[in-house]
Amino acid sequence: MPLSEDEQRILQEIEQQFYASDPRFAKEVGSTSLYRHAGRNLKWAAAGFIVGVLVLIATLPISAFLAFGGFLLMLAAAFFFERNLRAMGRAGWQQWTSSLKPGGVRDYFGGAGQKMRDRFKRDE
Repeated sequence: MPLSEDEQRILQEIEQQFYASDPRFAKEVGSTSLYRHAGRNLKWAAAGFIVGVLVLIATLPISAFLAFGGFLLMLAAAFFFERNLRAMGRAGWQQWTSSLKPGGVRDYFGGAGQKMRDRFKRDE
């Protein structure tokens, strides 16, 4: 059911007040996506898997018990990765991987760099 003209006008007024009252927060909300959290978890799961492999390889000659701990870390990271991948769904995965294209990565890290510059910028 579409909104009436009156409801659309009220919604636009609320949106303008939101942008006027806190433009920094409005920009942050506008630049984030629904799938950003799950994507961040995928990165952590991949890092955990790599650490698990390294622990497994490094400790296998020393102790089978520690190597088994590395295997369990790998297994937990794989389950965590799978769980977050299912939470994202196909649309989220496509949106997340589109940011990995050359322009998307530059935009992603460029935005992070700008946030850091803004955060540490001294008030003049």
